[in-house]
Amino acid sequence: MRGREARVAVVVVTRNRRPELLTTLARLRALPERPPVMVVDNASTDGTARAVRERFPEVEVLALQENAGGAGRTAGVERVRAPYVAFADDDSWWEPGSLARAADLFEAHPRLGLIAARILVGPEEREDPVCAAMEASPLPADLELPGPPVLGFLACGAVVRREAYLQAGGFHARMMIGGEEALLAADMAAAGWSLAYVRNLTARHHPSTVRDRSARLRGEVRNALWFAWMRRPVPPAARLTLRAARASLRDAHARAGLLEALRALPWALRERRTLPPHVERGLKTLDRKRDSAL
Repeated sequence: MRGREARVAVVVVTRNRRPELLTTLARLRALPERPPVMVVDNASTDGTARAVRERFPEVEVLALQENAGGAGRTAGVERVRAPYVAFADDDSWWEPGSLARAADLFEAHPRLGLIAARILVGPEEREDPVCAAMEASPLPADLELPGPPVLGFLACGAVVRREAYLQAGGFHARMMIGGEEALLAADMAAAGWSLAYVRNLTARHHPSTVRDRSARLRGEVRNALWFAWMRRPVPPAARLTLRAARASLRDAHARAGLLEALRALPWALRERRTLPPHVERGLKTLDRKRDSAL
């Protein structure tokens, strides 16, 4: 029987990683919160959906006909009914107690739209470097938040308020995988929601050995450019484009990502909607910190 912790559902996206997914689901089903779990299968060809239904009949499976990438999460969020949703990948899961604490924080902070958790990587439990960057966020402190304010996150360590996620449009369908979080973070902030890093929530990530590293690196370059062209003022968008062009001269992944982005430039410009001043100020603050570290 599920108690109050049915306040949080878990949406897992997967594609052709059946063995790892089954291991992840066993860990999620063992959580004391007993959250409802939704698996969104991005058109796997390895029998993933059938295996989950046989092994975990209590887990709902949404089998997509095409690979939606990160946007598959939105299909899952639309189907669940819990007010808060934790994301997991087929190679990541949540520590016991973290989902309960997340729900308590959302209830205590009505404008909190997203919580970015601490992520421990691999059997050695190495903290993902992104966590240190979020904890040292240069954004102005907000005493109304349960942790440092952020304008970015990693999806496998994020819990969202369902209302806020859907209001912001979720992960963009075109961005697939690779830095797709930046656009959503900015759009949530533009809609008036706060995002915070909370260290005492923990997700574990054991990166899959079945990974297309080249596709992810291309996607990170492409999506960073699309985000800049779609949401940033001309000067920072131009600086990022120039930086990507320079990187493309020596890096094949950067070159491929730049070309993919340029092919869709007309679409990106049609999608252009600049951010409110307070969000852009935050992004400029993050730009300055990043540039000073180069």
